Amino acid sequence: MTDDLPPLRIRLTLPGNVPFGPGKADLLQGISETGSISAAGRQMGMSYRRAWSLVEAMNNAFADPLVETSRGGAEGGGARLTRAGLAVLALYRRMQREAEAATVDLRGGVAGMLRDISDET
Repeated sequence: MTDDLPPLRIRLTLPGNVPFGPGKADLLQGISETGSISAAGRQMGMSYRRAWSLVEAMNNAFADPLVETSRGGAEGGGARLTRAGLAVLALYRRMQREAEAATVDLRGGVAGMLRDISDET
């Protein structure tokens, strides 16, 4: 995406009025990369409790859970995306890419109408 275009945020409203947007997608991405809800939450500047709450909301909204966890112990606990979680994340990222590409001209039109604030402090 070009820096001078207004960003586009896609937010889906799931059953039960549960929002799913870039924050939850980023949390899923972080869990996938770190293997940990806690570490993914820390990367995003949120508490474990908040991250866990978001994971629970996502798991409850979908037919199949998106994240599965394993308890700690000698090997330590962890979390990973399920097949459903990987699929939802991939679909959401694809929606983001396609929507951004499809709206470049429109967002450019909006950008051209914005006030220049680059010299303001």
